[in-house]
Amino acid sequence: MDQQSHTKYSQDLAHEYVRRTAVEIIIKLNVVIFFLWYLIGFRLPLFMIDNFLVSWTGLTEGRVWTLLTSVFSHNLLWHLFMNMFVLYSFGPALERILGFAKFFKFYLFAGIFSSFSHTVVCAWLLDRPGLAALGASGAISAVVILFALIFPKEKIFIFGLIPVPALGGALGLSALDLWGLISQTRGYDLPIGYGAHLGGVLFGAVYYFFRKKL
Repeated sequence: MDQQSHTKYSQDLAHEYVRRTAVEIIIKLNVVIFFLWYLIGFRLPLFMIDNFLVSWTGLTEGRVWTLLTSVFSHNLLWHLFMNMFVLYSFGPALERILGFAKFFKFYLFAGIFSSFSHTVVCAWLLDRPGLAALGASGAISAVVILFALIFPKEKIFIFGLIPVPALGGALGLSALDLWGLISQTRGYDLPIGYGAHLGGVLFGAVYYFFRKKL
């Protein structure tokens, strides 16, 4: 193999490695922070709360980085598993279309926007500016709706059991989130960040319609 061929082979190999690992990097970051909750959280709970939970109060106190760090933060195993399972189910197809860099940026900005959506909803609709949240659910919602818009007839399984077209399933889940948010505004204390979910859906939909060349 000559030098030019070797260089091209190395570049192709590196490109293939990067292209395949965007979803893996995201999952690994989530797993690392999950373990931080148990390695550090018991001794320094305020450190984790201040740096890996997002709320309107936290933002007004200057902790703007939590818009992103909270997206990679889970302190319950089932929450981590469900979000990462959905990401692993839908993310690779989007990564193949967008490529490593665009997919990673899409995920990060979707997470930031969904975090901000949560804080706005809590402060202005629920009148609970101190209500904090964590988790990747908003970014995951953006991934799911983008997948559904690109592959509307692809079969997905709701709750892992019910086969439905991707777009119908995604819209159905979004309708449930909207119902949940309306219920929260009426005083039902449901422990789910519907504002973040809907923020993710909005971000994913806007991203798709402004990038129809996908």
